[in-house]
Amino acid sequence: MEATRNQLSSLNCELKIMRAKNLDFIAPGKLFVRYYLVAGNGQKIRLSSREIQSSCEPHWNESISLECGGAPDTVAELRRQKVVFELRWRTSPLLGRIVRSTLLGRAEVSWKDVLESDDMSMVRWVTLSTKNCSPVGLKPPALQLDMRVRIPAEAPKVKRRVGSSAKWKECGCRDGSCNGRDEELFAIVAAVDVF
Repeated sequence: MEATRNQLSSLNCELKIMRAKNLDFIAPGKLFVRYYLVAGNGQKIRLSSREIQSSCEPHWNESISLECGGAPDTVAELRRQKVVFELRWRTSPLLGRIVRSTLLGRAEVSWKDVLESDDMSMVRWVTLSTKNCSPVGLKPPALQLDMRVRIPAEAPKVKRRVGSSAKWKECGCRDGSCNGRDEELFAIVAAVDVF
């Protein structure tokens, strides 16, 4: 499997933010997860989950899927990348004003951990590092994440011999336009996995 992974030039990376726990200290407001993905040339993409009402165990079940492709060393590059997750909280807006969010905790997860697992997937609780955000004596907040890497599958090459125009019923061209030539048909099927 390792040899196959190193020869790929395209991958589908899936990321699902499932839920959070250990948030007993949170005041009423909204919770969301902000995460940063590394794009080409060291640029970062900032994404945010939807905002939900704060509770001690909020659920998002929100996922994204990204296609990583281009260079033959895609897997090697992905292996060096990390996703940064931030759990954020904000109070309800006052008089229509946008209220800045407060960082509750932060964690980094390496794609290397996902790639080195048996099925290139990982469902894990990630403990967030906090800087004086949670009261002393309480467990730090944690996020449950589901990260996967999928390899787009290609169907094998299919060769079909096409008969002469007199045998159009056998070849299937229906109008006799095949003229007795040999033709190759290729089928490429992309595997789409929904999790």
